Amino acid sequence: MDTASQQRILGYFIEEAKEHLQTLEQGILQLGTAVQDPETVNEMFRAAHSVKGGAAMLGYASIQKTAHRLEDSFKILKENPVNVDQKLESLFLTGYDHLQDLIERLESSVEFKDEDAIEILQQAESNFAILQQYLQQLLGGGVSGNIPAPVNISERVKETLKQMLQLFKQADTPENRQKLQHYCANLGELAPTEPNWQQFVSIARTAISNKKYPYNTIAQIVIREIKQAGDNLHVGNTNAIIPSKNLQQLAATAQAPTAKATETKISIPKEPKGAATALLQAFNKAELTQIIKLISSQM
Repeated sequence: MDTASQQRILGYFIEEAKEHLQTLEQGILQLGTAVQDPETVNEMFRAAHSVKGGAAMLGYASIQKTAHRLEDSFKILKENPVNVDQKLESLFLTGYDHLQDLIERLESSVEFKDEDAIEILQQAESNFAILQQYLQQLLGGGVSGNIPAPVNISERVKETLKQMLQLFKQADTPENRQKLQHYCANLGELAPTEPNWQQFVSIARTAISNKKYPYNTIAQIVIREIKQAGDNLHVGNTNAIIPSKNLQQLAATAQAPTAKATETKISIPKEPKGAATALLQAFNKAELTQIIKLISSQM
């Protein structure tokens, strides 16, 4: 698609988005009345949904994510009776303001990128987390199953990095490396359907197993990159989640298990619990699954 066509499509999106913003603003400013009219709530829901879809099509993840959060909040109003108060109106209006700010920035600069909106997204995410919690409070927990608890990705990543740093400060042992890889696996659960994040976590896990480089070198690269990737995931800038050449090099040159290592004997206690512990320490999940199948076939 040529530049002129791209600009024309972008112009259509911005014009439609501004109309949807007007619908959202009018509804939110009269939210107490709007929630009494299902059609008005539906209009606000559809407006947020349309902005989300258009932004996704054009690749603006920051706008897409912010509109999606508004859409989720309106969905709750659609499905549940809520007594609107000033605090709820204020939280919705703040979410709207963040969406409007992003669209205005896109309109004012053809060079707009998601990286330029990180601060806005951080503020928006904080506001939407409070909004979700307050909606739960107003609903008295009666439909808490319909309202996903907000996941503070940034805090989860920071907490995991603290635990990983403690391990990196300890001795370089197979057990500690295995624990570090386990923490990476836990990080993967923050966004199980996000391919860039899953690929990044997989490369980080492999890099940790590399014994050809000093332990502290691996620590510096892995910790720094997980922090950066986590920040991008938190604000929805998933396109920027790309492992550096250094991290990819660590993963690519990770030493594969040798035949000698594979043949290393392990001591298994006769006591069942001790035997289970020894097996868990010596083998990974795939290997344990194979062992279980082999044992079952012999019984």
